[in-house]
Amino acid sequence: MSALLPFLALDQTCERVQARVIEQLTEAGFRVKQTFDLQIARLTHPDCPCPHHGTDQCDCQMVVLLVYRKREAPATLVIHGQDERTWLSLASATGRHANQQLEAVLRRALTAYLPAALSPTEMAHEARPTV
Repeated sequence: MSALLPFLALDQTCERVQARVIEQLTEAGFRVKQTFDLQIARLTHPDCPCPHHGTDQCDCQMVVLLVYRKREAPATLVIHGQDERTWLSLASATGRHANQQLEAVLRRALTAYLPAALSPTEMAHEARPTV
């Protein structure tokens, strides 16, 4: 069992936040490994409706990243998005000692730089990729 308490909420898509998080952490010297993607997992269940939208056409996303620094055990960062809103949480098993120093560094790094990196002003000047 784990506890997820968001420490940052942004009015951006999960995909955009995920890209910026990985970029920000990599530039800060962390190693980042993605271990889960909800939309990829949903591919094996095509007829499963979304509990939030009630359809199989869902924009909900959850991505789990392991974030490493030096030789320490990783921190588990969860990025959850729904309807153009994204939340960042650090997951730790309840009852287990988490790497509190690493988690504090990650919180500071992401809360200090990520909102500015995702400002609406910057987005207005960026070209959006076409699919």
